[in-house]
Amino acid sequence: MAEAIGNCRCGKVVMAVTGEPVMTSACHCDGCKAMTASAFSLSALVPEAGFAVRSGEVVLGGARTPGLDHYFCPDCKSWLFTRIDGLDGLVNLRSPLFDRPDWSWPFIETMTAEKFHWVEVPAVHAYEGFPPMAAFETLMDEFSDRRPG
Repeated sequence: MAEAIGNCRCGKVVMAVTGEPVMTSACHCDGCKAMTASAFSLSALVPEAGFAVRSGEVVLGGARTPGLDHYFCPDCKSWLFTRIDGLDGLVNLRSPLFDRPDWSWPFIETMTAEKFHWVEVPAVHAYEGFPPMAAFETLMDEFSDRRPG
């Protein structure tokens, strides 16, 4: 796969990914809705070994939820990626920031208990909260068989 490039809104932070996502998702939690000013956030979970911030600096921000480290551009405040405790070796990217539209197709949707009633996404799996950690390996295997693009 060719390198995928993503950047914040102002362009000061440029990120690169080699390799493919291991899963994609839409999150409907109130925190994601607040940070995106939208009905949900879209993300792609990628191996950390193939991820790099090529230029610019990133800062921690967001709600500072235990177990979630949200990284932002300090200039334009774009939410760029999240590191999640328990998913070591993986980075959860805001997929619409990258030059790969297929990365924004949500394989799973999470936090549907907080979902706006009118929202519909084409996810294969839906969870009222987050999937149990024990389910991630099976979900990632299934995603690799179904991933579009």
